[in-house]
Amino acid sequence: MKNVAVFGAGRIGRIHAANLAALPGVTLKYVCDPVGENAAQLAAQLGARVATPEAVFADPDIDVIAVASPTDTHSDLIGRAAAARKHIFCEKPIDLSVSRAEACAQAVKDAGIACMIGFQRRFDPTFNEARERLVRGEIGVPEMLVVTSRDPGAPPAQYLKGSGGIFRDMLIHDFDVFRWILCGDGDEADTLYATGSVLIDPEIAKVPDIDCSVVTIRTRRGRLAQINTSRRAAYGYDQRFEVLGSAGMLQCGNHRPSEVVQSDAQGVRADKPEHFFLQRYREAYRLEVTHFFDCLQSGQPFRTTIEDGVAAQKLADAAARSLESGQVVTL
Repeated sequence: MKNVAVFGAGRIGRIHAANLAALPGVTLKYVCDPVGENAAQLAAQLGARVATPEAVFADPDIDVIAVASPTDTHSDLIGRAAAARKHIFCEKPIDLSVSRAEACAQAVKDAGIACMIGFQRRFDPTFNEARERLVRGEIGVPEMLVVTSRDPGAPPAQYLKGSGGIFRDMLIHDFDVFRWILCGDGDEADTLYATGSVLIDPEIAKVPDIDCSVVTIRTRRGRLAQINTSRRAAYGYDQRFEVLGSAGMLQCGNHRPSEVVQSDAQGVRADKPEHFFLQRYREAYRLEVTHFFDCLQSGQPFRTTIEDGVAAQKLADAAARSLESGQVVTL
């Protein structure tokens, strides 16, 4: 039996807490959140208790902490968990600073504990099936990747002020998908060029940030990737990628509430894509925490490591530098 404390009782914290509480062999013991009402409500719902961070790290019965709190708390909680020798599941990103993310990775290594970063797209059944077919060589050697990632609407400018910018907040997932799909055989990014605009909300320019971007990456072996991202898609949450190989192509489309296509005299209609990430990746969130505890039990390596988190953060930083300078960045 593993005892777990969840940090964060917001949207993603509630998802992870519910999934953890449902896992056999796992007890959700504590919920921590500075908004006491949120923590109390979630703890009562799942049979846990509200606790302070000090109480969690001092409790020898806590085996794992799950970090689903705001980004600016992640590195501190990782460091405290490492010092207390508690295993860690942490939402992306590790930190908004590459140097602090690297320091977290070193602290985890020195402590000899397990740490997995929550890049849930690697656990999406559709995306993972494409990756498995790629590994089996069904489309030959991968050569090009196109990722489309569009939110249904932009968050408030106030949220974006603490987000670290679109590359660290939103594209961090897409940078991880790039490495997972195109660099699974040891290849890595060589050069990166990013451009972007404010096309949705003028207030975002005052943050300052952008709300639309295109990033082009060339790997050391000459493979090419393009990531196109927007904070607004009127038709729903748009999450697709296609990878072109020497012997074929793999395409991953959107998920819809139903796959019914209606054809009549007025036209041909289908459901819009799932509304947002909580719906689109609900199964991926469940599968990633299951994987985390399966690996803790078996000793097998995690599919997403803290090193993967650092690598994605370096790509996000490179994109920010490229946008600012207007130049290609060599990694």
